[in-house]
Amino acid sequence: MNLLFIGDIVGRPGREAVRACLPGLVQEYRVDLTIANAENAAGGLGLTRVTAEELLSAGIDVLTTGNHVWKHRDFAEFAEVEPRIVRPANYPPGTPGRPSCVYETDHSGPVGVLNLVGRTFMEPLDCPFRAADREIEALRGKTRVIVVDMHAEATSEKLAMRWYLDGRVSAVFGTHTHVQTADEMTSPKGTAYITDVGMTGPRDSILGVRPEPVVRRFLTGMPTRFELAKGPVTLNAVVADIDAETGRARSVRRVIQFTGSEA
Repeated sequence: MNLLFIGDIVGRPGREAVRACLPGLVQEYRVDLTIANAENAAGGLGLTRVTAEELLSAGIDVLTTGNHVWKHRDFAEFAEVEPRIVRPANYPPGTPGRPSCVYETDHSGPVGVLNLVGRTFMEPLDCPFRAADREIEALRGKTRVIVVDMHAEATSEKLAMRWYLDGRVSAVFGTHTHVQTADEMTSPKGTAYITDVGMTGPRDSILGVRPEPVVRRFLTGMPTRFELAKGPVTLNAVVADIDAETGRARSVRRVIQFTGSEA
């Protein structure tokens, strides 16, 4: 099976890039399942019911999230009823939403999707490694193909998760830092990996935001109001070829799609 994972979608520019690019990508790579990180899809921070429904209707099959997803109040209620959205599994018990899901593809069988959030340089939460153990054990009875979104700041923590889960899941894809890395690889026991898938949003920006206020904040140390950047938009993603019977990844490659549209 061919699996497309789209990096952090940032605001309206990112959502429009998905609508413009996804049909062509699905056709070109013969995609069986599309997953995207959408924690910044609403105005550049958080996710709402409306923006989630927009992305799902555009052809994304499963939405993963992260530490910013709780920005908008209505998301928690929607996450409880929408099975195609997962939130990080290492949030404490009682947190709204699902820590994982199983999506039934049309031709390649079921795929488990698991979301985790790191702890290094981020909020102190439950251990993502032990949360992964728990969720993978539950998913194993339903599918051999499991994809992990490791939403984390530190490269070392993402790499540690790669080695910890090698051979136990089909893929570990890093998100959160918005800059696509060039270390895509298939690990020794068959797990596809990249430290960060990248961002789907304004190209001429700092992580999707207008550069000037960010630079001003670095220069002055003063609080600054951030705004989404305008201009051309880039979609960052990876495509992994996974053996549906064994769950082992055969290959993984980076995808960079330039829309050239104005945000």
